[in-house]
Amino acid sequence: MTVPLSEHEQRVLEQMEKALYAEDPRLATQLKRTAATGGPAGLDRRRLAVGVLLALAGLALVVVGVMSQLIWVGAIGFLAMVLGGAWAATPTSRPHLGVVGTSGTVSHPAGKGRRTRKTGSFMARMEQQWDKRKEQGPY
Repeated sequence: MTVPLSEHEQRVLEQMEKALYAEDPRLATQLKRTAATGGPAGLDRRRLAVGVLLALAGLALVVVGVMSQLIWVGAIGFLAMVLGGAWAATPTSRPHLGVVGTSGTVSHPAGKGRRTRKTGSFMARMEQQWDKRKEQGPY
């Protein structure tokens, strides 16, 4: 059941959207595009069912391991629970990372599988990003 927003809540939401567009228009555009297309790859029902069943089987093994005082059975059950939960929670396909341009479009680098070496150290890049944000101002 969905409850409509009150007028005050709608105004606050609009103010938050305007602040987001003012602060980071590229991010706002990308979020809007992602929401319009239904978001990144979702969960597959079959994958979710298998993961939940594996987690439940793992829980049963943990209980059996505790009751029979066999630690290794409980450890295997715990491992099955963790793997089942992770399997159920992972999306079917991983979204590919890209670079957001000034116009808000996403471009994928040509060497998608290869890691490119950037100039400067990690800390130097972080300091440059920090300086850019300080120059842009708070909003």
